[in-house]
This record gives sequence, C-alpha cells and structure tokens, in this order.
Amino acid sequence: MADRERTDPRIERSRAVILDAAVQELAEVGYGGVTIEAVAARAGVGKSTIYRLWRDKLDLIADAFETFHERMVPELGDLSAREAIELLLRHVAEVVVDSTFSRCIPALIEGAERDRRVRDFFHAYSAERRQAVVDLIIRGIDDREFAAEIDPALATETLLGTIFYRRLMTGEPFSPTRAGELVDLVLGPRPLTAPA
Repeated sequence: MADRERTDPRIERSRAVILDAAVQELAEVGYGGVTIEAVAARAGVGKSTIYRLWRDKLDLIADAFETFHERMVPELGDLSAREAIELLLRHVAEVVVDSTFSRCIPALIEGAERDRRVRDFFHAYSAERRQAVVDLIIRGIDDREFAAEIDPALATETLLGTIFYRRLMTGEPFSPTRAGELVDLVLGPRPLTAPA
C-alpha cells in the first residue's frame, strides 16, 4: 500500500473498519469460511475497496494480526527481564482467556493445516512473537537474573506453550494472575534479598 494512501484519513478509517471486520469474520467462521465479500459486507464497504488495499484474504488477515498486535502489546519501558516477561505473559494470558483475537487462533491453526501460505505466515508471525521473549531471557541471563544453563528458546516455548495448551486443549484457560508463578517455575524463583 502506498504511503500516500495510508496517510489519507478516510482510507485509514476504512482500513481500520475492514481490519476489525476481518478479525470478527475469522473468529466466527474460520479461515476457510472467510471471503472478501463477507468482510466487505460486514465492514460496509465495496469489495473493490478491500482489493485496493490488500491482494487477497491472507494479505488482509496478516495485516490485521500485525495491526492488532501493535495496538495491544504492552509497553515494557525499563522493566527488568523478569518483570517484562511476566508482563508479556499476563498480557498473552488475558488475550487468550476471552477475546475475538483468541478465537482467531484455532481458525488460523485450521487454515495452516490446509494452506501452505497460511502456514508460512502463521509460523513466521508466531516465531517473531516468541523471539521477543527469547531476547528477554537472553538479557536476563546476561544480567544474571536467570541461570546461564537455561535454553532461551525451550524456556520460551514452555512459557507460551503452557498458556496456549490450556486455551486450546482444556476447559480452563491459564489465569493471568499466575504469570509470575509460571516464570518462577520455568526460569527459577526470584533470588531472596538478604535482610538489611
């Protein structure tokens, strides 16, 4: 999409409505059921408006996921690695407990099983999200918050895997209030401060 088009307020308003409609549609009917026609009808725009901004439905859904991620991800500021990981895990658990976005996850898993392009997008999107946690664990190891023996990639998969397993495979989502407990379990408890 051209930079000129993205700065036009009317196009930005249409874009926001269409992205929201795409996520709603994906959550309700699954990837295979999403059509440009249905998204256009839900957004109250013509199909031609969508095709001017996105090539196809995967391009539209990929943009929606990236856009909503940018809007929702918490600001980490100057938190320690442990604090930042706890905040991210709480955020992920809150989103996964009950949101339109969380209902899109099974839809994309189903789409990835059937369509190589969806699989490539979903795996790349997930890898980028995981890498943020991997980088925080590496920083925590460098800062001696975490043990040097920890495998950052495996620890990240364990942390996030717990949350997504509970969402997809059980009737009880992982409670956001237990994020600190999960970090302690996987990365080791906070060191006890010596009494003054």
